[in-house]
Amino acid sequence: MSKNPVSTSADTERVNRLRDNIETVMFGKRDLVELCIAGLLARGHILIEDVPGIGKTLLAAALARSVSCKFSRIQFTSDLLPSDIVGVSVLDGNGHEFEFRPGPIFANVVLADEINRTTPKTQSALLEAMQDHTVSIDNQTHTLPEPFIVLATQNPIEYEGTYPLPESELDRFMLRLKVGYPSRQDEVRVVVNGIGPHSVEDLDPVLSIDDIIELHEQARTVSVDDAIVEYLMDIIAATRAHPDIELGVSPRGALAFFDIAKAYAFVKGRNYVLPDDIKALAVPVLSHRIVLRSHRGALTSLADESERVINEMLATIAVPV
Repeated sequence: MSKNPVSTSADTERVNRLRDNIETVMFGKRDLVELCIAGLLARGHILIEDVPGIGKTLLAAALARSVSCKFSRIQFTSDLLPSDIVGVSVLDGNGHEFEFRPGPIFANVVLADEINRTTPKTQSALLEAMQDHTVSIDNQTHTLPEPFIVLATQNPIEYEGTYPLPESELDRFMLRLKVGYPSRQDEVRVVVNGIGPHSVEDLDPVLSIDDIIELHEQARTVSVDDAIVEYLMDIIAATRAHPDIELGVSPRGALAFFDIAKAYAFVKGRNYVLPDDIKALAVPVLSHRIVLRSHRGALTSLADESERVINEMLATIAVPV
C-alpha cells in the first residue's frame, strides 16, 4: 500500500481554504469542522445535535455558505407540511393543466433547522430525498440537483413539542455530531467579536460546486488496506452481537462508515486510511444507528449510552498494526 501525500497540493489547499473559512465564525472546533467537511466530500447527510445556543445552526450555515451553490434553509415547526418542503402542483395561469412548483428541498445544501420539531408525516417527506435524491409528487418523480446534502440540527434536551426521528430516518444520516461548549479562551473570542448567526451572512464562498465534485472524486480514490476493512467490519459485527444492543448497524451504515473513512483521511491530507481514522469516526457514524435494549434515565442519556457502548466495543476489538 502506497503511503504518499494526497496527489496534488491544490486539493489540500482547497480543503484548507474551506476549513479556514468556516473557522472564521466557528472558533476552536477544528475536529468538528473537519468532520463536517469530510461528510460534505463523502456526500453524506449530517445531523448536528446539541443544547440550544451552542452553534449548531451557525456551523451548518457556515459550511453551506462557504460553497458557491444553491442553499436553502427550512425552519421545521409543528405546522410544517410535506408540500412546504418538496413543493406542490398548481394549475397554470390558463387553468388547463397542473405545473410543479419546487419547494426548498430543491437545493444543493439544505439546512433543516430543528428537524425534530415537525410531525413524523413531514419528516418522512425527507426520506426519499435523502436516500434517492428524488422527490415523487402526483405520480411524477423529480430529480434533485447534485450534489444534494441535508444538514439537520436538533436539540436533544427538550422533548416538549418535538417528535423523535425514527430509526429509518436516522440511518440516512452519515454522521451525528455534537458541538460541545467552547473553551474559555474561544468563548471570550466569541463574546468580544460578537460572533452570532449574523456573522454567517458575511462569509464569502471559497469553493464552487465543481470544486466539491472534484474533491469528492479524489476522496473516493483514497486507499483502504484489507486489514483496515476487516477492522471496520469487526466493529460492525460487534454492534450486532453486543448484549446491550437490540438492533445493530445496517449494511447501509457499514457502507457509510467506509465512505466517510476515505473522505476523512483525504481531509487530513492522506491518500490512505489509518486505524485512528476508524476510531475517530466510530461514534459519529454508528451511535445513531444502534438501538439499545434499555438505557438509564431519559433525554440525553440515550445518546450517552450509545457512545459508551461503542467506546467499550472499540476497547475490545484488536487494532490492525
